[in-house]
Amino acid sequence: MVKTIRLTTAQALIKFLNQQYIHIDGNEFPFVEGVFTVFGHGNVLGIGQALEEEPGHLKVFQGKNEQGMTHAAVAYSRQKLRQKIFAVTASAGPGSANMVTAAATAFANNIPVLLLPADTFATRQPDPVLQQLEHETSAAITTNDAFKSVSRYWDRIQRPEQLMSSLLRAFEVMTNPATCGPATICIAQDTEAEAYDYDEDFFKKRVHYVDRQIPAQRALEGAVERIEASKKPVIIVGGGAKYSEARDALLRLSSQCGIPLVETPAGKATVEADFINNLGGTGVLGTLAANKIIRQADLIIGVGTRYTDFTTSSKTAFDYEETKFLNINVNRMQAYKFDAFQLIGDAKESLTLLTPMLIGYQTELGETIQHLKTEWSAERKRLGETTFSRTNFSPEIKGQFTQETLNEYADTLDTDLTQTSAFLAINDTVEKDSIAIASAGSLPGDMQRLWNSVVPNTYHLEYGYSCMGYEIGGALGVKLASPSQEVYAMVGDGSFLMLHSELITALQYHQKINILLFDNSGFGCINNLQMGNGSGSYKCEFRDYNNQIMSIDYAKVAEGYGAKVYRANTKEALIAALEDAKKQDKSTLIDIKVLPKTMSDGYDSWWHVGVAEVSKSPAVHVAYERSQEMLKNAKKY
Repeated sequence: MVKTIRLTTAQALIKFLNQQYIHIDGNEFPFVEGVFTVFGHGNVLGIGQALEEEPGHLKVFQGKNEQGMTHAAVAYSRQKLRQKIFAVTASAGPGSANMVTAAATAFANNIPVLLLPADTFATRQPDPVLQQLEHETSAAITTNDAFKSVSRYWDRIQRPEQLMSSLLRAFEVMTNPATCGPATICIAQDTEAEAYDYDEDFFKKRVHYVDRQIPAQRALEGAVERIEASKKPVIIVGGGAKYSEARDALLRLSSQCGIPLVETPAGKATVEADFINNLGGTGVLGTLAANKIIRQADLIIGVGTRYTDFTTSSKTAFDYEETKFLNINVNRMQAYKFDAFQLIGDAKESLTLLTPMLIGYQTELGETIQHLKTEWSAERKRLGETTFSRTNFSPEIKGQFTQETLNEYADTLDTDLTQTSAFLAINDTVEKDSIAIASAGSLPGDMQRLWNSVVPNTYHLEYGYSCMGYEIGGALGVKLASPSQEVYAMVGDGSFLMLHSELITALQYHQKINILLFDNSGFGCINNLQMGNGSGSYKCEFRDYNNQIMSIDYAKVAEGYGAKVYRANTKEALIAALEDAKKQDKSTLIDIKVLPKTMSDGYDSWWHVGVAEVSKSPAVHVAYERSQEMLKNAKKY
């Protein structure tokens, strides 16, 4: 006779989460670390009650904003290389809707997180309940249908017994390297509290084995044939290489054959920056060294990359008459990109098997790699020493402000500090094992080009979705994943204003994060985009009703929350603040006033954006014609 245990649906959920384990490379450990929650109607009396009575090993954190806490969960999983997750639960209606943006961030980055948005009533007895949407065409549509397009797995639970099959399918998706991403299970609020006689076996310890996929011998031989036929191959290190923990395999292959490495935002810090063959970030945010070597390549070896437009310079980075593609990926869809030869398999295993098959092979790049690395090192040093002059300042960004406008910013913000000099001072001052995190604005460009990570997995740039507001919630998640390391959130003033609620959560739970707030009084990155393509400076500067530049004391905001704060408008003040922040045991914020137009610019790259075909501005016409000219050399598929 089948033994059963009577539980509510919510109690069964929590009991199940406690029994999920993951097994990777001989190591076995719990897969679900805990739960982030903002309670409200629809989850407080169901999941809330279950967690209060019997949380098991799950750590429960009270979030302050549903999007922010979900960003924290996403960042935690990413920093843990997708080997552990948090679940996230929110109330029905707007509370759950707030998680959609963060769900999309997880989806774009292939990061597993379990989303538990509360839903309306299965019985429909009290419909329409508070915060319920009503559609004339269907009573089955709720706010949570919005999660369908941003979930790798989606389900709605309206009967307690449905939970069992739904959870099994969700965990298969989240532990599958080829398909992993957010799983959304929407539970009707009356169903959460409804009891059912569940099979006891459902709650036994369940181990999800993540076995490394071994590529076919045919594919290995085909890959070797293509590499040996090439003279100037280049490896693009993507996020899949990092999650596979392929560092050692990349080092061996690159060193043995003299193949240079370039990095995507997700793949950076898989291999440390000072490795002799590592030329840094590639594409729109790339270094001059990486983009030059890509131009020369006759074979691109993409390891775990999605080939986004920023990585490929909108598919203009390569010489298609000379360049062929070999893609190593666990996901067949990704491996097919650029009509490449596909090697379907785990990155670490695939590279490990390829290396002995390539003994005796050497590229013809020789000293070119070191020459390019040295050239970029000099340029990086120059950017760090860039200073501002009130009489003779020449910003490198096309569509620059006038000298008078820059002087106005310097006076209002009381600063002469350039963004690149501040950024490199930070990289030189923080401890080498510190983790740097960023997501949106102009800072990702400086991160990808200039930040040198000399310790693997200390670089966390969310650029799959480039979600404004990810940085501070993400820093909390990273700190939970790596509690012994300092975590620095690089955030612009525009992104800080979007979302910084989880700074309070970090303070509440004594999880020290350091916020480095670059204030240039505006959406500087998008201002560069509009001015660089012929438009004027329109609605991207922070100006008040008198058209005066706004100067906001962000330090005072953080101080009110209880953080240790600093203000810096010189390099010396910034370094002093960084040194003192290291000594603190609670979260810090450094309000760094920097001048606009002083971030790093693109190097031998192009980004395809929609430039107006018709305009009264001659400058827009010029930008449009340039875009059409660039498209002539772009691949269309």
